Amino acid sequence: MSDSLVVCEVDPELKEKLRKFRFRKETNNAAIIMKVDKDRQMVVLEDEFQNVSPEELKLELPERQPRVSLCSPGCPGAHSVDQRFVVYSYKYVHDDGRVSYPLCFIFSSPVGCKPEQQMMYAGSKNRLVQTAELTKVFEIRTTDDLTETWLKEKLAFFR
Repeated sequence: MSDSLVVCEVDPELKEKLRKFRFRKETNNAAIIMKVDKDRQMVVLEDEFQNVSPEELKLELPERQPRVSLCSPGCPGAHSVDQRFVVYSYKYVHDDGRVSYPLCFIFSSPVGCKPEQQMMYAGSKNRLVQTAELTKVFEIRTTDDLTETWLKEKLAFFR
């Protein structure tokens, strides 16, 4: 029996992309944004970015992109927010001048997500972290939290 609930598998193409991303040679900040494909019950690639700062990255996450709905304001779905998984390669300059390129897993789980979606993402998170072989795992509840200062504070713990 597994250690955790797994709701969605990881798309095989995404597994390969994550493997290549892990061993990339570039020294710029880069990100892979993933989402759960509810119909396929699978974590899939949504988008990729090169030369992206944390501040630019947060603008690409769904909380910043409310959906237009035909129903009146206040009805469910009028301003839907979505969760996302992000693997972020970040150029981190340590206090002593050393430079490293940690791979960070960021789970964007905004307040107001539908319970069904919350379960699918929460149940799939551990499998995705294991698949990508990541150890720096963070969660944000609002995209406003995703700043360079926040990321440096989180990474300082790992020195």
